[in-house]
Amino acid sequence: MKGTEGRTLFITGGSRGIGAAVVLAAARSGWNVGFTYATREDAAKEVAQEAEAAANEVAAASGGAEVRYWKLDVRDATAVDAVADEVIATFDGVHAVICNAGVNLNGLAYGMEDQEWRTVIDTNLTGTFHVCRAFLPELVAARAGRIIVMSSITAGGASGQIAYASSKAGLQGLAKTLAKEYGPKGITTNVVVPGYFETDMTRGESMAESLKEFAIDYCPLRRLGELDELAETILFLASDGAGFINGAVIPVTGGLDWAP
Repeated sequence: MKGTEGRTLFITGGSRGIGAAVVLAAARSGWNVGFTYATREDAAKEVAQEAEAAANEVAAASGGAEVRYWKLDVRDATAVDAVADEVIATFDGVHAVICNAGVNLNGLAYGMEDQEWRTVIDTNLTGTFHVCRAFLPELVAARAGRIIVMSSITAGGASGQIAYASSKAGLQGLAKTLAKEYGPKGITTNVVVPGYFETDMTRGESMAESLKEFAIDYCPLRRLGELDELAETILFLASDGAGFINGAVIPVTGGLDWAP
């Protein structure tokens, strides 16, 4: 991707699924990549090694991209600030920040326990705020940068996902506010809304087969998305070519823009 050499992309939740796909695609495109994981260091190490190998194949002469990872609970504001400082020091700055870390605890509104609610909201919404706030001084000082927030198709409401849907809807308000506040500083903030993708969740027992069939039947493209498609959308929003896209909510859903 033009203009990415020497630039740094940082993404939370990069050890699996969407995050891992972005780490690999970014490294192949010449980005330096910093990413976080919550619990599985083995998975993070594997993703980092694969990303470095892929980058070296593409740019063997230059040594490829540098890839580093950190353990992080985005609910902990002090820890987020410390990791942000390390990322900036390691890579001498940052250009794109992707807020991807998140959790989901299913449950109907009446049966949702306070702690379950707080875990989801504090991780998905407050955690994203912590990450954006931590990196904003660096982006403002550079008067350039990209913030990309990962929402969800459930942001429009989803039965049995009261906490998750609320957090993902809140992220859209957060991102649009950042777009207005920091657009004048040369920083764009946009939201990506993934639909249903081929991941461990959709291939395993975490997603009911009936829901998977529903998603395919009602998606105009009649299939689940591929993670590479989503990763390339995110990298475009991080690129110079997306410099006039700000405060946008980009659905990457195949046309399935609502959930049951």
